[in-house]
Amino acid sequence: MDFWQHRINAGFSQKNMKAGWGSWVWRYQGVLPFNTSIIFPHKATTAPRIPSTRLALHHFDTSYGLHLGALWPSVRAALLCEQKYGALLNNFAAADHVPRELELLNATDFVSEAPQKAQQWQRGAAVGEAATGCQEDSGESRTGLQAEMVTQAEMAPPLCTSKIKCYTFPRGDITRFRPARPDALGFLDYYLMDAASLLPVLALDVQPDDFVLDLCAAPGGKTLALLQTGFCGYLAANDVSASRTKRLYHILHSYVPKEVRDTVSVTSYDGRDWDQVKGGTFHKVLVDVPCTTDRHSAMEEENNIFHKRRTKERQMLPMLQLQLLMAGILAARPGGAVVYSTCSLSPLQNECVVERALDVAGAHFNISVHVEALSHFRTLFQDTFSFFSDCRLGELVLPHLTANFGPMYFCKLRRM
Repeated sequence: MDFWQHRINAGFSQKNMKAGWGSWVWRYQGVLPFNTSIIFPHKATTAPRIPSTRLALHHFDTSYGLHLGALWPSVRAALLCEQKYGALLNNFAAADHVPRELELLNATDFVSEAPQKAQQWQRGAAVGEAATGCQEDSGESRTGLQAEMVTQAEMAPPLCTSKIKCYTFPRGDITRFRPARPDALGFLDYYLMDAASLLPVLALDVQPDDFVLDLCAAPGGKTLALLQTGFCGYLAANDVSASRTKRLYHILHSYVPKEVRDTVSVTSYDGRDWDQVKGGTFHKVLVDVPCTTDRHSAMEEENNIFHKRRTKERQMLPMLQLQLLMAGILAARPGGAVVYSTCSLSPLQNECVVERALDVAGAHFNISVHVEALSHFRTLFQDTFSFFSDCRLGELVLPHLTANFGPMYFCKLRRM
């Protein structure tokens, strides 16, 4: 008996054979495994899986190359290099020695430096105008850029979150911070984070006794920063992911004493439904939405949203982001502020989501929402971060080889 007749007798039918070779093989009725590559080697050949990081970079090259133009090559290079961190000091730890230790390493607190620089610019502008006032007819006393910087510094509201201290190393300095250390009570002395992640918290401008909502709180860096202000009368920290919420709990227990943790309500609701839980309640709302996490997507295979199995999830991100931002707007009380943020360079996830939310709020909820200018952040923090100058709404920190923070987009809204 030849090979083929033996196979037919083992359980294949002539009827199945008529459907073609591939169908014939897969309609085998027997129970023994059958390696089709033995007789059909072309069937076993599959295209090699393209790494998710490569898919991400291809997408970025296509999209961001157009959006950022000549800036994209340098931003791309920075995304593929080790990022810089900031050390957010823990005001709840007994670590008075830490600022001096970091200053000896040439690190500085970029938050406290900002208003000092603004005052210097104002004084310099006043002196310059007095000295050159009579020369206005013969030429401009300062360049348009200098005038814009001084104007923005003069108009900048005071940073009421002055209790926040975050140390960074100067541009071009790639020194790494040591790991955080516990104090006598076990609270860690600082939290290492992308320093640009602090900007949405600063933009929120928490005031004493504010009711604050962190709608997408995990893993917890921004929640911890909100607590460092010392101003939260009540803080709701929510995240839909139970596993990520565990990380949030871990951070709170590692950095925050119990009496402060008791003022924090940690929940795991779907953030899109928050308005049904506590709508119109909060003075300040932070909406740090899930996004393409561009730096992670370009560097790490694990949990990469550019994996082919997650294509639909990625395509639906702008809709999810819009729904979360709308929930944040509805959770804010009239007069309250909402800060929307992502760690993506994508205008579809940034300005476009904000623009759509403004339309939806007015058309479907009869709520007037205004965008508040944050251009003074560009001036106050220009020595620490590289900002994109062409955002239609909000501000965008671009990764740069000498200041490799971000990307971080943030936009401040006011519910009227």
